[in-house]
Amino acid sequence: MKNRLIASVAPLVFVLLWSTGFIGAKYALPYVEPFTLLFVRFVIALAVLLLLFAHFKPVLPANWPQRLHLMFSGLLVHGAYLGGVFSAIKLGMPAGVCAILVGLQPLLTAFATPFVFKRRIPLLHWIGIATGFVGISMVLSNQISLDGFGAGAVIAAAAALLGITVGTIYQKKITAHTDVLSIAFFQYLAATLFFAVGSAFFETGHIIWDVQLILALLWLVFGLSIGAILLLNYLIKNNEAHKVSSLFYLVPPLTVLEAYFLFNETLGILNVTGMVIVAISVFIVMKK
Repeated sequence: MKNRLIASVAPLVFVLLWSTGFIGAKYALPYVEPFTLLFVRFVIALAVLLLLFAHFKPVLPANWPQRLHLMFSGLLVHGAYLGGVFSAIKLGMPAGVCAILVGLQPLLTAFATPFVFKRRIPLLHWIGIATGFVGISMVLSNQISLDGFGAGAVIAAAAALLGITVGTIYQKKITAHTDVLSIAFFQYLAATLFFAVGSAFFETGHIIWDVQLILALLWLVFGLSIGAILLLNYLIKNNEAHKVSSLFYLVPPLTVLEAYFLFNETLGILNVTGMVIVAISVFIVMKK
């Protein structure tokens, strides 16, 4: 009964937490550069994970090849995805355009699933995945502008898309018997090194320690890097890859709603209709 409750609640809580990532970044980035922000975030997250290790005492993978697999998945899921999204936005790509490009992830995952996992995706799920992308486009319709960014931003967004797509599939294949805390630890170790190099070579590393930055950073660590990522690892471990990927369709609608209430951003009938379509589409894909 307890496991069934967790399985039913985990996707909803994950989407709610993950959707706040863009909001937290919007509050934090005026005071720090992207890679430096991500480096500090993952250093703190690693420290928190070590405290959780002391309490829960998870069993770490015994061999280094498995640990390296986890670290490589961390470079994809965290390094390429977060680094790509933040870099694309820094290079002038509007968040709406970036969300649309990264929003192709469930479609790419669905195309890859029959070949990687030898599983047939039901026609109804294909319909849900396709209509979900249509809904995402409607949600972000008034936030899409193709002005003010070049090839560099497109390359960064494409790296984010490939990172989260390949990373989700790769992680699904290698983490069947690995504890979620252990997965997060080795992934964060690799991501921390990645963002340390990015900050050192491409940024000044300057930080303005404002109260707004500190609060945003705390949320990004505890809400996202601890809460959302542990839930994502749990979902990937216990669900089919294309079903987990479909949950990412719910993120932009929730982010748009949060921005509407927090930043007074516009929200029209087309956006709301798109949100309804997305919700129905994800329900169709997640339904057994």
